[in-house]
Amino acid sequence: MRENGILRIVARFLIPLIMLFGLYIQFHGEYSPGGGFQAGVVVAAGWILFALIYGLEAALKVIPERVMYVLAAFGVLLYAITGLMGVILGGRYLDFYPLLPGEHAAQQFGIITVEFGVGVTVATVVMLIFTYFARRKSEWEALSEEEPE
Repeated sequence: MRENGILRIVARFLIPLIMLFGLYIQFHGEYSPGGGFQAGVVVAAGWILFALIYGLEAALKVIPERVMYVLAAFGVLLYAITGLMGVILGGRYLDFYPLLPGEHAAQQFGIITVEFGVGVTVATVVMLIFTYFARRKSEWEALSEEEPE
């Protein structure tokens, strides 16, 4: 796919739109269908399209594997800390009302924060899964080329 000029041009236009749509799903998820999981998968699909068109090494220069691990852990921690803040401030786990003075503002802040943590985690885990499978395939192809027939 790397040599196909049409795919490269189309991908150059589609990838930013896919990422933008992922952000729309992420931050519009509390008002309509969508949210962190769906947004994470859409963002990961944009990155995977980039990896398929430009190569895995180019995609790993954009978001290195180590950064993916950090972001996956960050997303889980963001979710957990948001939930625990409700407990620390006198409520229950994932009870957002103690977080801010107004109930509506606290609910919105809590949902957006939790969904953002879910989105970051899902996106990076899907990217890591793709990276592992892509590397395994390339290693397998290298091994099959070395074997004499």
